Amino acid sequence: MTTRLKTPFKSAPEGIKALMALEASFKASGLEPNLMELVKLRASHINGCAFCIHMHATDARALGESEMRLYMLNAWRESTLYNDRERAALAWTEALTRLAETGAPDQDYAQIKAVFSEAEQVQLSLLIGAINLWNRLQVGFRAAHPVEPARDAA
Repeated sequence: MTTRLKTPFKSAPEGIKALMALEASFKASGLEPNLMELVKLRASHINGCAFCIHMHATDARALGESEMRLYMLNAWRESTLYNDRERAALAWTEALTRLAETGAPDQDYAQIKAVFSEAEQVQLSLLIGAINLWNRLQVGFRAAHPVEPARDAA
């Protein structure tokens, strides 16, 4: 893979500054940090963004997220490892990330309405929109994730 732009964020500093301000606003959103990382990671899985998958898996681990919950995230519907609030957020993440296919179904909205306040619903939707924009920037410009040393074969 060849990186298309070496410094894309320097090319549009005002837009990136606005996106970073949006990201900063999520800290006061009322959404749990672990939940936000799961949402970012799930959207990044769907969008195939290796850079963001690496970042958000690393950030989730730093917050104490278990390896098994990270491994099982692609199969969250079949797993008992996620609570109702996380399940609703993950369903909404998939619905909005795949908006052209899903149309944001009433069933998925009913799930978030049951466990998130109106303000949290908007913050969650903004979070999903933001990670989808980051994914598009990173995938579009072929950003490379950090390379970790390979483990020695046993």
